[in-house]
Amino acid sequence: MKVKPLADRVLVKNDKAETKTLSGIIIPEAAQEKTQTATVVEVGPGTDTVKITVKTGDRIMYDKYSGTPLKIDGEDYLILKMNDIIAIIE
Repeated sequence: MKVKPLADRVLVKNDKAETKTLSGIIIPEAAQEKTQTATVVEVGPGTDTVKITVKTGDRIMYDKYSGTPLKIDGEDYLILKMNDIIAIIE
């Protein structure tokens, strides 16, 4: 399935959370902190008031409780508003 975001929306794929600490302790999935970093997959065209400042392939950081989760071909994605993106990770 192909998803193309509209207006000021951005489709991202969440980065995987660490499952093991540096010392080798395995962290159960229920105890893992949800990451707020993701990779941009698709971007909408923007609006007259909100310009899209990220591009496909950028790693970004976003607000913790933002976005609409969805599954595409069994993979987890998130659709964010451009205003919910707080940083580009370089």
